Amino acid sequence: MRPDTLARTAECVASGHSLDRALREFLDEFYLAPTAELKSSMLADEPPAVGDPRVESLFGAVAEYLAHQYGLPDVPDWAYSPRRYLDRAWHASPMADEGMREYLTFSSPAEFASRNIFTEERPLRRARGPRPPGNESR
Repeated sequence: MRPDTLARTAECVASGHSLDRALREFLDEFYLAPTAELKSSMLADEPPAVGDPRVESLFGAVAEYLAHQYGLPDVPDWAYSPRRYLDRAWHASPMADEGMREYLTFSSPAEFASRNIFTEERPLRRARGPRPPGNESR
């Protein structure tokens, strides 16, 4: 069963499923949700601890980023918990040589960079996913 909330995504990861796959499946469900209310509800519950500070921070960044990109009324309070921030930089790319780290550092959306997660400009895009409102030119 595909995770339909960010909390269920964390449960999948905690039970041994691949983070990449679980997150992709959640994003597919999120992008298909027809209303802002449903999208908000998919982010509302705090994801349980998974035992990896990077993933804990990533879930906070994902919730804040999606809420901002889709103009949702609120970012869930749990996303701002201290455990949702890394103390050290994480360049989230398997090819993070010096040049790539510099690119990621400057291209990362604020919701990720503020948590010391450095990634590409549109980190949650899916080939079949819709574009967020107001971002049609990207």
